[in-house]
Amino acid sequence: MTPRSALKKRAPVRRKPAPPTEFAPIRVEPAYRKVAAALLERITDRSIGEGERLPAEMELARQFGVHRGTVREALRELETNGVLKRERGSKLMMVTRPARVDVAAGVSRALALHDVSYHDVWEAMTALEPPIAASAARNRTAANLQGIADIVANEISVDQTADFFHAIGEATHNRVFMLAHEPLVQMLIPSLETLIDKLPQASSRIAAAQKRVLAAIEARDSDQAGEWMAKHIRDFRRGFELAGIELERRVGA
Repeated sequence: MTPRSALKKRAPVRRKPAPPTEFAPIRVEPAYRKVAAALLERITDRSIGEGERLPAEMELARQFGVHRGTVREALRELETNGVLKRERGSKLMMVTRPARVDVAAGVSRALALHDVSYHDVWEAMTALEPPIAASAARNRTAANLQGIADIVANEISVDQTADFFHAIGEATHNRVFMLAHEPLVQMLIPSLETLIDKLPQASSRIAAAQKRVLAAIEARDSDQAGEWMAKHIRDFRRGFELAGIELERRVGA
């Protein structure tokens, strides 16, 4: 056996120091954005309800501990987003609900900037519009039915077709449905004029489909309403092809 004294002492293993942790840069936001975010949080959690007026700019500046100009910029941003509005003759801002058309316009612009194609719009409408029509058949009121009937009675045009889709959405009484399909309808509108102008039969086919959907909604037949709306959307695709509108073309190009 080897004598204990002859054993060499092993040198301690030196571990390499761990690399320093990488931290993401801290995002420094302008003060007005922080004020706007704080106000928006109170509005969205209903601490400040629709129709309520905010304190004056000087009072808000005192509460937030910022300059009045900072508060003014924050209020201007929220007003642009449709969350606040100023009543005529009043200096105070009032909480309001953004109009669906304004919300949808912002979404439509964002989709256009993401190079959304007509095929993308058509595919999304194929998924959304039939269930929306089915929901309208279940939930419509007499007033909704009359509104749709009045639109269907009008001559087919770009505005008439858009109004038809809007009225079907309103008849669901489902705010998610109303907001979800509004941007798609807005993106479809630019192509409708080309479709209607180039295809003489387009107007008659659109009118026939609208009447079928209306009849199903009147009968509260959700299955038929969904099926006829699905056929209507499929017919739009066929119309695009006949009119020479490339489905892969970017909307607005």
